Amino acid sequence: MSSKSSRTEPRTDLPDRVTVGRVVRPHGLRGEVVVAVLTDVPGRFAPGNTLLMAREEGGPAEPVEVVLERPHKGGAVIRFAGVEDCNRAEELRGRWLEVERSQVPPAPPGVYYHYELLGCRCLEGGRDLGAVVDLVEDGGGLLLIVADGERRVPIPFVAGFLREVDVAAGRIELELPPGLIDVCASRS
Repeated sequence: MSSKSSRTEPRTDLPDRVTVGRVVRPHGLRGEVVVAVLTDVPGRFAPGNTLLMAREEGGPAEPVEVVLERPHKGGAVIRFAGVEDCNRAEELRGRWLEVERSQVPPAPPGVYYHYELLGCRCLEGGRDLGAVVDLVEDGGGLLLIVADGERRVPIPFVAGFLREVDVAAGRIELELPPGLIDVCASRS
């Protein structure tokens, strides 16, 4: 699999902000919340860091400062400045935590952020299979959900199927086993 970019102009469909977590529920009585962590960046939720909080993913957001963070069951318990009790913490349930895309470190070679894969066109032997509209993590790894009109096809994002991934150009070239598209396709 190669990872290169032949495009000179930047992709315009990438989001300005990237989701790094979601408030799951209040925790305790002092304004703490449980957060589902959606980032691997160490220290992203460290006290003193500022995040953006939105009611809807990618929607209008307000800056919030982290004042406390500790690990909790695969996620984190966090307290934000100005959130001092469980009633205020309850108001944050379901909120999205985001950062500006410029704050996201470059991915190592051969590694891709989900937001980079969304919207990419998938091609096989010059045939356009559709665009990546969703990503699903399952026990076997990552599935690209590729849609072309009403047809949706889950395609495993595995090295054996990838010929080239060019996120800057918004293109993923695949080499799939014969019949995979027909077997896996569903109509929405």
